[in-house]
Amino acid sequence: MSRTVLITGATGTVSTALMNALAGADADLRALVRDESKADGLRETAKVFVGDLDDARSLPPAFAGVQDVWLLTPNGPRAPENNMNALWAARQAGVERVVRLSVVGAAHDAPNRSGRLHALSDRETEQCGMRWTILRPHWFMQNLLNEAGDISATGTFSLNTASARIGMIDVRDIAKCAARVLLDDPDRHHGKTYTLTGPRSLTFDEIADRLSLALGRTITYLPVSDDAKRKTLLGYGVPPWIVDMLEEYAQAYASGWGDFTTDTVAELLGRPPRDVAAFIRDHAAAFTSPDGN
Repeated sequence: MSRTVLITGATGTVSTALMNALAGADADLRALVRDESKADGLRETAKVFVGDLDDARSLPPAFAGVQDVWLLTPNGPRAPENNMNALWAARQAGVERVVRLSVVGAAHDAPNRSGRLHALSDRETEQCGMRWTILRPHWFMQNLLNEAGDISATGTFSLNTASARIGMIDVRDIAKCAARVLLDDPDRHHGKTYTLTGPRSLTFDEIADRLSLALGRTITYLPVSDDAKRKTLLGYGVPPWIVDMLEEYAQAYASGWGDFTTDTVAELLGRPPRDVAAFIRDHAAAFTSPDGN
């Protein structure tokens, strides 16, 4: 008998990949969106509900009759409140299982505000009275796409991570792991927290080498200061809270905090996680200027 799965944050990077991973599976998908105008592409695979995790009163219709919830909260100071609202709506609706997207290194003493806030929500999820699984993915390879404009235009990209070495992961593998959990028997992954990484820990100089090889031209990583990156991000209109959060992550990575990998993706999927070379090949067009240089 198929189960009804509610995907929160349905227009975001990870949830979109998850819906693709669940396409064709024996599951009735629902998508929770804040902005109905962005949901047109979802209607072929899911029943769309409009609701906002900021507004608990908007959630009951989406949760009614659902067995499984994929819980993704937006980055921001209200993330614990968003998690609380979703868990309350799930409990009131009789949801059986919650699969929650957390962050790498979530803990009360994490060196970044995001990790500390997610630790609060992880703890709440563990005590929610429903079956639960928590996924804690490492730095997304898709973050490199934020640098694609500079790479295509100048052959360089700049981050304030110094010589950090990071076990970055392709979002598509996060989605495949989430789909595996959601499609398995609800008891199989109950009470588990999975830290998800790519196959190896790499520096951004090594990323530049792989970009150069795939694109056939020299790509250079240029480390910059926290202040320089802050100025750039604020200039793009990134909210100050997010800029502060990203700076905290960068400082942690520069200290060696992200230099590790796990075997969890391979254990869940029966294959190794995608490496960054494969990610670059799949997204080569994004890193290439219109004239092909």
